[in-house]
Amino acid sequence: MAQPSTRIGLAGLAVMGQNLALNIAEKGFPISVYNRTTSKVDETVERAKVEGNLPVYGYHDPEAFVHSIQKPRVIIMLVKAGAPVDQTIKTLSAFLEKGDCIIDGGNEWYENTERREKAVAELGLLYLGMGVSGGEEGARNGPSLMPGGSFEAFKYIEDILLKVAAQVPDSGPCVTYIGKGGSGNFVKMIHNGIEYGDMQLIAEAYDVLKSVGKLSNEELQSVFSEWNRGELLSFLIEITADIFGIKDDKGDGYLVDKVLDKTGMKGTGKWTVQQAAELSVAAPTIEASLDARFLSGLKEERVEAAKVFKSGGFGDIVTDHPVDKKQLIDDVRKALYAAKICSYAQGMNLIRAKSVEKGWDLKLGELARIWKGGCIIRAIFLDRIKQAYDRNPNLANLLVDPEFAKEIIDRQSAWRRVVCLAINSGISTPGMSASLAYFDTYRRERLPANLVQAQRDYFGAHTYERVDVEGSYHTEWFKLAKQSRI
Repeated sequence: MAQPSTRIGLAGLAVMGQNLALNIAEKGFPISVYNRTTSKVDETVERAKVEGNLPVYGYHDPEAFVHSIQKPRVIIMLVKAGAPVDQTIKTLSAFLEKGDCIIDGGNEWYENTERREKAVAELGLLYLGMGVSGGEEGARNGPSLMPGGSFEAFKYIEDILLKVAAQVPDSGPCVTYIGKGGSGNFVKMIHNGIEYGDMQLIAEAYDVLKSVGKLSNEELQSVFSEWNRGELLSFLIEITADIFGIKDDKGDGYLVDKVLDKTGMKGTGKWTVQQAAELSVAAPTIEASLDARFLSGLKEERVEAAKVFKSGGFGDIVTDHPVDKKQLIDDVRKALYAAKICSYAQGMNLIRAKSVEKGWDLKLGELARIWKGGCIIRAIFLDRIKQAYDRNPNLANLLVDPEFAKEIIDRQSAWRRVVCLAINSGISTPGMSASLAYFDTYRRERLPANLVQAQRDYFGAHTYERVDVEGSYHTEWFKLAKQSRI
């Protein structure tokens, strides 16, 4: 008996692809699946049977796969960014017809999405670049979805996305049409940049509590579990508490202590920092988190450097006086929250700057809403961000929202104590320190930038403006300095 036409297709069946396909099928939408390595197709169909006889239909042949989907056809690709995406488009588009739609669900560079949207439009096809956040678990049970590109294409599958996305009580499904062009991919990229910042700040909180406060893994698990019941309630704090509780199955002690201190990366954090530079938007917390990953990769060099500096007294961490654990835990909680505000403020400023440059008209409050569930940076804190942009859609910076400003003022003494304690103990807290410097720079009416501009005018005749008179000025600093020395 011929298989019925399915509602949608999915190509690319690594774990994310398999899980998203099963999620779609579980929500009542029959789905066709295809993968170049055919064993993955059979594996997915088998999982569909085991997980509830879900309506998943597997195809080994791309032509049969495309023809099995009802018109206008919609196919989601979940393949590795770059050349594999172009190859998959080429394979599928040979069998697609005018009005059909391709959706790239990978972490793709936004300009590649815009190039592909133009290229497939010449074939009469529609295109969406859709950020998918939440990892394997999110893909299976409800991710945060960030589709951008053809609005017509979005309307084809809006009913599916609304059911497949994470559902948050009082704020709805974690999906919205982001905007034109590559905006969906761009927003997902910045989401990942914020995620880098968040993870780094949490790692620094851990380092200070462990290295200076001498907290055990049991105590750390208890502290992070407690934090996850308050203002820091979030997926990343929750999984951090879980990590501290896992015993090593290959030896004594806890697994976290056996994990090599080298952090990997796939590129979205680097892209975020590159975009910050392109847009001239300060993102020091996100930049510090990327640098921390680069430095973590120099494990062998760090081992040798530790030997060199041990003779200079840089060995075991010793504090000048006993540490009050209760006070330290409270201070670190406040420092982490304040620094986190800065990281999100930087990410939102990047999104706004790009939106202005490209004419995307992105709604920052709506982005905060769809990040409240499903995604890696989901947190109760995002409610506050949505409210801030609801109060003032043209808010220049999250730091100056009245509620966030008050929260930072209330926490800044603790924040400074933690950074000073870390510095004096020889512990690096690049994320917390960069966030504090960002805050202190942003809140100051006058900066020493006047001296830097004077230097630029001295050696390069770059001119300067004055605080008291309008216009552009150049001074022959060298001549004046020479005369004053005579």
